[in-house]
Amino acid sequence: MIVVDDCSTDATADILRSFAAGDSRIRYVRHSQNGGPARARDTALKLAKGRFIAFVDSDDLWLPNKLEGQLAFMREKDAAISFTQFRRINRDATQCGGSIRIPPSLTYRQLLKNTAITTSTVILDRAKTGEFSIINTYYDDYALWLELLRRGFVAHGLQEDLTRYRVVGRSVSRNKLRSAFWVWRIYRDIEKLNLPYAMWCFANYTWHATLKYRTF
Repeated sequence: MIVVDDCSTDATADILRSFAAGDSRIRYVRHSQNGGPARARDTALKLAKGRFIAFVDSDDLWLPNKLEGQLAFMREKDAAISFTQFRRINRDATQCGGSIRIPPSLTYRQLLKNTAITTSTVILDRAKTGEFSIINTYYDDYALWLELLRRGFVAHGLQEDLTRYRVVGRSVSRNKLRSAFWVWRIYRDIEKLNLPYAMWCFANYTWHATLKYRTF
């Protein structure tokens, strides 16, 4: 387990150092300067030596059987990329929403029009994808999924609720106008979509996002 501390201001450092001191499988790394989610993920990725890469953001939770069940699913599907259903919880986990539906699979063109892949649900098989890195851009996770699927891989959706996504009022992802702007910039700046196709994808992306956020 690699934990990247992007300049936290609470007791994270003391807690993680105590865990790491008692378990050699845990590696704790602290940034000297705050760099945001993309830099933190890329730091962890560069340190990781394992075949499978699973992401979990600091405020999200995995259910106990998440890794076991999802790895078995990936072997069954011979999948390079997989993601799962999830439920939203509030800040103190006293409320839990309904399970968010996901498609059984997504290609590159389908993902351009969808918002179904949530970072903390994802597992990647580097033996199949080859090496990759996290670019410091608007929606770094969405940009990575698109990059991998553009290579011809298919993302497989496991129809099991295995993750809890925490909804915090002031989090970056809760600013929907900013998120929409970032998606648009990915279309135009990174994926280089022409204007009509970018508009078509954006309309579909917005529709899927609206349906998803009706739950909880």
